[in-house]
Amino acid sequence: MAHGKAHTISGFPDTGGNMALKNKKSLGQNWLKDRDTLLAIGELASLGGTPLALEIGPGLGTLTSALFKFFDQVIAVEFDEELARKLPASFPGKNLQVIHANILDFDLGTLQGDYVAVGNIPYYITSPIIMKLLTSEHKPARIALMIQKEVAERIAAPVGDHTILSLAAQSYAEVELGPVVKRELFTPPPKVDSQVIIMAPRANPLLTEDELAFAKQAFRNPRKKLTTTLPLATAKNRETVIEALGQIGATTDARPQDLTHQQWHDLKIILAKA
Repeated sequence: MAHGKAHTISGFPDTGGNMALKNKKSLGQNWLKDRDTLLAIGELASLGGTPLALEIGPGLGTLTSALFKFFDQVIAVEFDEELARKLPASFPGKNLQVIHANILDFDLGTLQGDYVAVGNIPYYITSPIIMKLLTSEHKPARIALMIQKEVAERIAAPVGDHTILSLAAQSYAEVELGPVVKRELFTPPPKVDSQVIIMAPRANPLLTEDELAFAKQAFRNPRKKLTTTLPLATAKNRETVIEALGQIGATTDARPQDLTHQQWHDLKIILAKA
């Protein structure tokens, strides 16, 4: 993967120098133009083995062009009305459908058959987009998103560094980190580096919604020990919690980030019976 300066891409829509289409900071628009990186994202997405890609926020269409090297059809959901209107003209003869909509309002159930979700998504709505994809009844076969590097690392965090976001995301999907994308490869450059994150949704989540809600209450005070942060209505008293932690193989010093998915599952069951 090239980590040099952004350059004009042969065979890709030459829109980078057209400043009539200015990025809108309020929409978090930063456009990636590095050919190697775009093709890498397309290839990672294509490992889902489906002919249809749902692209989130196609913008100027640079990633869209890369996707057509791996997919027969692209359905692109673009919130910016002007970009949505102009994008189809860049892909004559291609099986491209552009929908002017907010991805958070888009009905994934309208997609026919299996699909993968891919895109360079705005930092400020990363979590809502990911959770929408992972919890949908018609979830994608595979997800490949370019997001803020720090957030990608947080989502993929191991036991001991869990947040409620990583616990939830890894409950719904197998998560792995893809290539880092340097900020200078974007136009205009954002303030931070990005990273591709790949998720393969599970047929059955590791934790139920009730179990995640139970864990979420403890994560409200992640630095505190579970002996003081577990929901009192369920835990009843400290001695009960200490006994329950022992039963799941955790110490009295355990904090929310220290438990595995299986331990959260077992803990919820034990305390519900206490």
